[in-house]
Amino acid sequence: MTAVHKFIKNGIPIVLDVASGAVHVTDKLVYRILDFYPGRSDEAVIDSLKSEFDEADIAEGLEEIKKLEADGLLFSKDVYEGVAAERYNDQVIKALCLHVAHDCNLSCRYCFASQGNFNGERLLMDRETARRAVDFLIEKSGKRHSIEIDFFGGEPLLNFPLVKDTVEYGKKRAKEAGKDIRFTLTTNAVALDRDTAEYLDENMYNVVLSLDGRPEVNDRMRCFRDGTGSYGVIVDNIRGFVQRRENRSYFVRGTFTRENLDFSKDVLHIADLGIKEISVEPVVSGPEEPYSIREQDLDTVLCEYDKLFDECLNRAGTPDEFSFYHFKVNLYNGPCAIKRLSGCGAGNQYLAVTPEGDLYPCHQFVGDRAFLMGNVFDGELDRDISAAFRDAHVYNKEDCRDCWARLWCSGGCHANCYKAAGSIRKNYRVGCVMEKKRIECAIALEILTRLKEEEK
Repeated sequence: MTAVHKFIKNGIPIVLDVASGAVHVTDKLVYRILDFYPGRSDEAVIDSLKSEFDEADIAEGLEEIKKLEADGLLFSKDVYEGVAAERYNDQVIKALCLHVAHDCNLSCRYCFASQGNFNGERLLMDRETARRAVDFLIEKSGKRHSIEIDFFGGEPLLNFPLVKDTVEYGKKRAKEAGKDIRFTLTTNAVALDRDTAEYLDENMYNVVLSLDGRPEVNDRMRCFRDGTGSYGVIVDNIRGFVQRRENRSYFVRGTFTRENLDFSKDVLHIADLGIKEISVEPVVSGPEEPYSIREQDLDTVLCEYDKLFDECLNRAGTPDEFSFYHFKVNLYNGPCAIKRLSGCGAGNQYLAVTPEGDLYPCHQFVGDRAFLMGNVFDGELDRDISAAFRDAHVYNKEDCRDCWARLWCSGGCHANCYKAAGSIRKNYRVGCVMEKKRIECAIALEILTRLKEEEK
């Protein structure tokens, strides 16, 4: 397995110890030594590099590397594979994605949910189903104290009275059960008037608002059913909510496609609206779609991430600073072992609930009957599907086992893998390339921002 990954960003040599997650900023000498170590003897390493560096310095560099190795910070042993077999044995569910509306007031071209109805009827969840879903979550959460409900659609604000009723009921039931419940909501912001914004601000732990970027880019994809664009309707609603939200959790999420590969401009457009928390992500769709991102587009996409990296670094510490979701990383208190192995916990710790109460591994599998896991009213889950998702971790994915990024990307999104490669055990190659670039940018941004602060 790959033990060390190294790269240079903005002239800074960076070395990542894959298993421990330790990150090292090195000099050029140590960086070069790692081209040969540990595969060659010290004498062979010195002989290979003596034309570039002083022999005494090379020997000192080798000793530094060996000290880090002895301390478990370089070429460390991978202990995660042993953890993989013990995951999710208790089938504890910590979160539900509640599809309160299989309907939408937009008709986005790239919508994985078939413009809101998930290839079925246009439905709104009723009160009985929503309350049963709350009870189901509390019953299945075991001894876990913190649980979560995500309101989703379609467009959840089309069923806003039910959202409010579910929040009230959920808080009551969680208190009775001695648990803490948090609510989040994803909205296209079309119906985000002042009263709705006030309610969401007061009751939602996190709110995700959809905007693709520049007006012409947004309106090409995110349009109403008559073909008119949504930008002019939603942008002031989003800005108003963000101003109200201040420092509490939210982010504005967009999607880029083959039709706007210059997506760094869309991220910066959103940032220049005064929005600080931004995520613009690649579309995932079948290769037959004209807007799908292809392998031949990757050089352009990676260049855009570099542009975005430079802008994030330049703006750091200024009033124009913003946070790009995929460039955020915690080098000191990262995710737990389970999350490192397979990410979000779809199909095990996290499930989606349809308006009829049907259960699926996550919102992106809803409507595909091959992944129907049960119903909240009968309370039973398909153990085979649960096991399939439990076992779809980085050590059971052939392309992940030897990948340096495996414990950072957690094998990628199961749904993306399934849509692109036909199996949750396979990889979405285009997505892998982009994810590795984002991880490098995230690590480097954390380091270079700190160095920038130290220079002040």
